[in-house]
Amino acid sequence: MLRYITNRLLLIIPTLLGILLLNFTVIQAAPGGPVEKLIGELKGMSSATGSGFAGSSADLASSGGPYRGSQGLPKELVERIEKMYGFDKPAPKRFLIMVKNYATFDFGESYYKDRSVTELIIERLPVSISLGLWSTLLAYIISIPLGIRKAIKHGEAFDIWSSSAIIVGYAIPAFLFAMLLIVLFAGGSYWDLFPLRGLTSDNWDSLSLFGKATDYLWHITLPTIAIVIGSFAPLTMLTKNSFLDEISKQYVQTARAKGLKENQVLYRHVFRNAMLIVIAGFPAAFVSMFFTGVLLIEYIFSLDGLGLLGFEAVINRDYPVVFGTLFIFTLISLLLKLVSDLTYVLVDPRIDFSRRDF
Repeated sequence: MLRYITNRLLLIIPTLLGILLLNFTVIQAAPGGPVEKLIGELKGMSSATGSGFAGSSADLASSGGPYRGSQGLPKELVERIEKMYGFDKPAPKRFLIMVKNYATFDFGESYYKDRSVTELIIERLPVSISLGLWSTLLAYIISIPLGIRKAIKHGEAFDIWSSSAIIVGYAIPAFLFAMLLIVLFAGGSYWDLFPLRGLTSDNWDSLSLFGKATDYLWHITLPTIAIVIGSFAPLTMLTKNSFLDEISKQYVQTARAKGLKENQVLYRHVFRNAMLIVIAGFPAAFVSMFFTGVLLIEYIFSLDGLGLLGFEAVINRDYPVVFGTLFIFTLISLLLKLVSDLTYVLVDPRIDFSRRDF
């Protein structure tokens, strides 16, 4: 097992490099980088004040560069902008420098926030972890018992009406449900029971330990519910189908024939085998809620998480933040996948990953 863990940890290195290289190549080919963005802002300011950068015909002939909108700007100014963003170096050299810095978790400085990317990530990380962790745990707490119950009552009234409720919940996008929760419970039109924005109150520092815990749960309740509503449906059906598949197998009939009680059959024999596929989906579920699943929720509830940070960075072409958040999310995803494999062994000791070559 130790050899398998070591190989998997070593495999993370080329995987991270491959993902970074692929995204670096795509972003380099995409138009509208930070240099072009600043050039556009400078020309817009020039047009607004009525003073152009262009002077004589000789100046225009020697101005501009390989960027859209750079015509009329002095070549020296464009070169200074390139140097400011590091674009005065060829793309392969920029990539190698980035990889070297990332090896020590040095993600550089944000182009537009005047802060290091590491500081921004550390500041936003607790918000995303809170949303992702609580949403994933709550989804599993709801889905597993519900899925087991639906498998036991397959085809009966409980299974039918619960399936209808699940389909309705799954059909409503998380951001629409978030808006509905705000209207109902955050002072929109009915009850003002929960705060509308933020993860803590303004007087957080003056609260006691119990007060801080209560305030935190008070703020995170609505965002977590909004995320869970659209995520527990697939997990519930996966749990149900896994149990139905195991219940129909011969070893279950044998256990029943030996006189074991139904709960013993379900939770001592069926549960361990049926949960394998559910556990396998935990990393994907957590990462999905950790980033892509909470982007709009963070925006609606004014939560400064990594999802919103990465989205804003893409819009603003803030490449250090884009690659920094990409690196963190990829690393977390790969580590969680390893944790998932180790959990397999805890659930079913018959699985032996040490026999695998990778």
